[in-house]
Amino acid sequence: MEYKQLPDLKALATLRAVVELGGVEQAGRAMNVGQPAVTKRLRALDERYGVTLMQRKGRKLSLTPAGDRVYSYARLVLDHQGLLLDDLKLLREGHDRLRLEVSFAIGEHLLPDLLLQFDDVHPEYRIQSRMRYSRRIQTNLATGLADLALMEQAPDHPDIMVQKWLDDELVLVCGSGHSLCQSESITIDELTRLKYVLREPQASVRANLDEALRNIGINEIPVAMEVGSTDTIVEMLDHGKHVSFLPWFAVEEEIERGSLCHIRVSGFRILRTLWIARHRDNINHPVAEALIALIREKQKSG
Repeated sequence: MEYKQLPDLKALATLRAVVELGGVEQAGRAMNVGQPAVTKRLRALDERYGVTLMQRKGRKLSLTPAGDRVYSYARLVLDHQGLLLDDLKLLREGHDRLRLEVSFAIGEHLLPDLLLQFDDVHPEYRIQSRMRYSRRIQTNLATGLADLALMEQAPDHPDIMVQKWLDDELVLVCGSGHSLCQSESITIDELTRLKYVLREPQASVRANLDEALRNIGINEIPVAMEVGSTDTIVEMLDHGKHVSFLPWFAVEEEIERGSLCHIRVSGFRILRTLWIARHRDNINHPVAEALIALIREKQKSG
């Protein structure tokens, strides 16, 4: 590696600030430097990469195609720098803290009670939790930026160890006013004639659904909307026009109350497993062990 050719972090931060804040003047104010310093850093990046990264269109600066790639790289590098600083802070503070990452549906529905119970049992420990997509969680586990993860998809990495946590099922649901609410079941063929509101493609729920549908020969269903929150989808179903596939643990209470209806599909179920994951070099983390013990105890008690 040619270390002398690596870009300066301040220059990358400057490019990101110009793009996200809307201009050189705004970036200079945010970074507490003058406009000439901002311009100098941008020129230094142009020279480092040998291409023009930003071009002026009228009174506004915009990214060139090369600049767009460098901007994406800058975001990744700077985000990891922030995670590294957090990691070093945890090392200075000792081993009484845990960096926990969870997928979004788990974070919205299972994590809150788990964290509250953990705090009651172990007030001496602290958990720093973040919700992310599964691919990002796997990367952070593999690179040591996370200590433990609760996931809807098992990581595929040789250095990550997984343990089964819970059985789950993606179920087809609708609001109580939907015409299918009183139906005992529908056929697989009818799936392609419904109107769906689903999680976004990056979400584990959506990945599980798409794979299950492909396995029965369905490559596409009518998706009216994609929404980044399971709770928001539940609220939208209450209007009665759409259906959705959602985790059983996320809709069980609504089905019991009657605000949602479970639509059974003859000959089709989407069974899946929730996972506990961590790096093989991090199997003796005291807070992780305490949290896993609490999870297992909750399973035994039902």
